[in-house]
Amino acid sequence: MRPDTFSYLRSLLHARSGVVLDHGKEYLIQARLGPLTRKEGLSSVDDLVALLRAHPYHPFNQRVIEALVTTETSFFRDVHPFRTLKDVLIPELIAKRRSTQNLFIWSAACSSGQEAYSIAMLLREHFPELAGWYVRILASDLSSKMVERAGYGSYSQLEINRGVPSNLLAKYFFREGVNWRVQEEVRRMVEFREINLTQALPPFPNVDIIFLRNVLIYFDEQTRLEILERLARRLKPDGYLFVGGAETMIAYTKLFKRVQINQTSCYQPRSRKGT
Repeated sequence: MRPDTFSYLRSLLHARSGVVLDHGKEYLIQARLGPLTRKEGLSSVDDLVALLRAHPYHPFNQRVIEALVTTETSFFRDVHPFRTLKDVLIPELIAKRRSTQNLFIWSAACSSGQEAYSIAMLLREHFPELAGWYVRILASDLSSKMVERAGYGSYSQLEINRGVPSNLLAKYFFREGVNWRVQEEVRRMVEFREINLTQALPPFPNVDIIFLRNVLIYFDEQTRLEILERLARRLKPDGYLFVGGAETMIAYTKLFKRVQINQTSCYQPRSRKGT
């Protein structure tokens, strides 16, 4: 791969998604774009970039971005946030929202949907009192391909093995060929939408809980700040933000205050005055 090819793809990825691709990641580009290059009948990633340069506004550009963006996820990933959700936060919010009977949870950068479906199964399994509530789970990703796949809710055996307990598998999935598909009653609980977090957010009500886990590490400092400012405005004053266990929020204490619940750190928005 020529240096100017890597530079072009690095700039394109940052401009379209906000994701920063560090130098030395040429191997990642080759691995992610190799199948797409071959599918288009091209001989190299250099040829693919030549095509992009010639047609900068062609929809093919989006396919390249979607191939490059990391999509790693799993069911009930890291366990502790879901335990905190079940044992502390959902009971707390049920008590606080009893008069309105509304609950709104957003899985931002949802990838192939495992996180959103984990939340839906948790609510269905442990909180039958929410059956009469208006419960909205929004799951979003910048990749239209991921949004479509997540909405269909079909997973390989390997993906199922990564986090789905046997009792939930039997209760909330059914066999579809060699894969497992999420039952319709759970799929109906989740609304999947294409949203780019680096751009202005579409209108929707303020949110009780936002999951943005293992995402901020892919952005530069300025982009992280802009995303977190948007999310702080969209969280209810007593709402909660979850980020990844390895992601630090020390630089954003003017926006969020840390709340430690057992082994889980989550964050609440500060008031506009920063108190």
